[in-house]
Amino acid sequence: MKKVLIACISTLGIVSNLMAEVKVGQKAPDFTLEDTNNAHQSLSQFKGKFVVLEWVNPDCPFVKKHYNSGNMQNLQKELRGKDVTWLSVCSSAKGKQGFYTGEEWNKMTLEKKAAPNAVLLDADGKVGKLYGAKTTPHMFVIDPNGILVYKGAIDDKPSTDIADVEGAKNYVKNALEETMAGKKAKVSQTQSYGCGVKYK
Repeated sequence: MKKVLIACISTLGIVSNLMAEVKVGQKAPDFTLEDTNNAHQSLSQFKGKFVVLEWVNPDCPFVKKHYNSGNMQNLQKELRGKDVTWLSVCSSAKGKQGFYTGEEWNKMTLEKKAAPNAVLLDADGKVGKLYGAKTTPHMFVIDPNGILVYKGAIDDKPSTDIADVEGAKNYVKNALEETMAGKKAKVSQTQSYGCGVKYK
């Protein structure tokens, strides 16, 4: 466990110097990426809806914690039931951990019973760096006006232990519920945790 954390932290130190920083309360930058079915998806096409961006790497033990427990899939389904658009973004470069073809992604999504609206492929890392995505997972919540209302960790249990899912405070769910109710998210920014995004 300690070795995993040290590797992630050292990667983060390098990556953090190379990227932009989107700020809560400001307009989320638009982007266009190809999804796993070769269709182009732009953030702007979801204007008028809440959008969750989830940076993902299926081989990362922190991501596995949330998918092997069913936590991420349950959240995806719950929020999509409230008309939230969920976009999973993979910024793993070709040849690095977490890079898969669209066909492979579709197979994994089906096997894991995941329910994003789309999985977006960002192998050149441009969108990840535009948003300052440092870890997998790294979560961003955007309101119907295109304003970033939350960024950071999915919850307050930064571990790879599945047992920690139960009882964790889910920052993403809370931020959405509060914002949907016309309130400001009580927690709008946290330190994300996980494996460093495998940029090229």
